[in-house]
Amino acid sequence: MKTPFEMPRARTVLLILDMISDFEFPDGEAVLRAARRIAPRIAALKARAAKARVPTIYVNDNLGRWRSDVRALLARCSSENARGCEVVQQIAPGEKDFFLLKPKHSGFYATPLAELLAAAGAKRLILTGLSTHQCILFTANDAYLREFELRIPRDCVGAQDSREARFAIRYFTSVLGADVRPSERLRLP
Repeated sequence: MKTPFEMPRARTVLLILDMISDFEFPDGEAVLRAARRIAPRIAALKARAAKARVPTIYVNDNLGRWRSDVRALLARCSSENARGCEVVQQIAPGEKDFFLLKPKHSGFYATPLAELLAAAGAKRLILTGLSTHQCILFTANDAYLREFELRIPRDCVGAQDSREARFAIRYFTSVLGADVRPSERLRLP
């Protein structure tokens, strides 16, 4: 994975939120079901983004382990005995990807995400991952306040409850003006 100093210039950046997990938390099984549904679509979108030279930044919960050890997190969550290891193996970050750990819901809160995006010259964010009505919503709000154009493909975000997800999708379009069309219809960059 790259260091922040190697951030390529890009008008559009793909964010993958909270998909690297062992899903060992309350409601973890329900969240895992959502992750299994969206992981193949996120992987396909990420492949398209790479071809279009759109960089990917993973922004992930630290899972209550207050160490900034991304490699240990990846190893634990992708091991064969981890719940949801197949999700993590499908969308694991590559050497050209960036990875940030966040302490709270928003990808911007107490992370260098804003600085990475400024270094890239980004104006547009594509938000994907979990959970639609929590971490995606908080990150989208913070991005909107920073005047980013938002694309949140509805087939690349998930939540344990479909009602909560539908609420968030309506909010993304009506309040934030986000483009929520399915990922295969999303133009890159």
